[in-house]
Amino acid sequence: MDTEIVIPEELPLMTLPRLAFFPQAMLPLHIFEPRYREMLRDVLASNRLFAVAGLDPRQSVGVEPPHRIATLGIVRACQESQDGTANLLLQGLSRVEIQDILRDTPYRTVRIRALSSEPGADPDENLKLRARLSQLIATRLRLSGEPTNQLTRFSTSVEDPATFVDLAAFNFCENVRLKQKLLETLNVHSRLELLSAEIRANIELIKLRHKLQGGLADDGIANN
Repeated sequence: MDTEIVIPEELPLMTLPRLAFFPQAMLPLHIFEPRYREMLRDVLASNRLFAVAGLDPRQSVGVEPPHRIATLGIVRACQESQDGTANLLLQGLSRVEIQDILRDTPYRTVRIRALSSEPGADPDENLKLRARLSQLIATRLRLSGEPTNQLTRFSTSVEDPATFVDLAAFNFCENVRLKQKLLETLNVHSRLELLSAEIRANIELIKLRHKLQGGLADDGIANN
């Protein structure tokens, strides 16, 4: 954690489709658009901070309307190419609320307010929920045949329930709408319950698929 980082009231904002970025998650980005190349030059020359928001499909007014809740990130690593593009690694720091869009040129700048999570339950209860969610994730990975890589091992080893559920949502939840809802949920207990319910549903779907599929390979399931 960067305890000395002061979150400014105004920040550049990148909007990306079908994405919900979370605190403590690591997001690799390829920067190629002229506006974002200029933004990157500016943030690297200052505090290395910018926010990332998903595009809100419910809004029909304006260009690239962002979700109201986004995540502030810090550039941890950046490799620039001779053609002006760059690959970077952004680490999430904090949920933020977008209060106003200040300008769109040369890149979007917004006024933000930092948001904090609340436990929502007794610490022991959240730890129990965290352990159950970790078991559910392990079960889903086993049933689906997904490999257990270094990211998986790290994500499921985090003890703090708030950090754990955010990393789990970012890495193991495929439902983009639910991911955004989890990002907007400040109550840690509620986040744990929501994601647990989603992973349980995933497990039941995998079990049903296995039952219907029988011993056939994936490309032969239609013959079952």
